[in-house]
Amino acid sequence: MFGFEKLEVWQKAIEFANKVYAASSEFPEDEKFGLTSQIRRCSVSISSNIAEGSGRNSKSDFARFVSIAYGSLMESVSQARIAKDQGFLSTESYEDIYQLAEQLARMLSGLRRSLTKDV
Repeated sequence: MFGFEKLEVWQKAIEFANKVYAASSEFPEDEKFGLTSQIRRCSVSISSNIAEGSGRNSKSDFARFVSIAYGSLMESVSQARIAKDQGFLSTESYEDIYQLAEQLARMLSGLRRSLTKDV
């Protein structure tokens, strides 16, 4: 097992991406190369950046990748809102994604703080 796989924040990011994939499978076919692709790519980017950052040589490098992961999370939230407003996501699915995003945002912020403390 790789070190990042033990991180609760990485596990939560995987859960988030899986939830986004499931919800976006209901998007219209004509959104396949639009919003569907975009929201999936940025949701996957969260766990990917945590994993990549964990393999870097310094805490400051890791913190930078955690910041990128946070940005991808914010992008996902914005796109989920657009999907809801367009009628692609039910209010319930949107709220599930949003709630998970809030948890993940707190976890990413905490990880970044711990990595930048005393640096």
